[in-house]
Amino acid sequence: MKYSAVIFDLDGTLLNTLEDLMNATNYALEQYGYPIRTIDEIRNFVGNGARKLIERALPDGIENPDLEEILSVFRSYYAAHCEDKTQAYNGIPDLLQALKAAGCKIAIVSNKPDNAVKELHQTHFRDFIQSAIGEKEGIQRKPAPDMVELALAELNANKKETVYIGDSDVDIHTAANAGLDCISVSWGFRDADFLRKCGASTIADTPQQVYDLILG
Repeated sequence: MKYSAVIFDLDGTLLNTLEDLMNATNYALEQYGYPIRTIDEIRNFVGNGARKLIERALPDGIENPDLEEILSVFRSYYAAHCEDKTQAYNGIPDLLQALKAAGCKIAIVSNKPDNAVKELHQTHFRDFIQSAIGEKEGIQRKPAPDMVELALAELNANKKETVYIGDSDVDIHTAANAGLDCISVSWGFRDADFLRKCGASTIADTPQQVYDLILG
């Protein structure tokens, strides 16, 4: 086995969360009279946490005086509706089951709010994944390595035997900053051409390819 521990991104890697993120964003925008965003716009806005999502969705971004209130509405709405449409990508439950059977330690590291990460972990992956870490105060979000370092400690894993798996440029940079090998996946929120331009060295098009790369 090439890797004995695996750290997964969540959105766009394990779960298709895009529609719920769009609905929460648009609900918050509508409360303050701002134009709603399309699903393709939301696809390009996600990856750097809830605050950055709302900054990108709002006219005038960080300068908008309603930013904090809209972010609060988004967080509350999403906490209540983060499972309305969200589903695991095809093949992901089988992949996780196979990795667990092979003896892999598995964690999630996400820039999504920690409460939503833990709720989705419990709903979809509690039988397979030991650790789930989301955005919270006191720890820098990806692409800083801090969340990955915490996951490594919780898994009692070493970097040489750990691989990071994600669907975005943020994930590529996170793996590099943490000193981990990286597998990029093309079925999520960014396509293979974009990932290559961002420096992806290994791209998997299916969960089965991920399994084969991990098992070596």
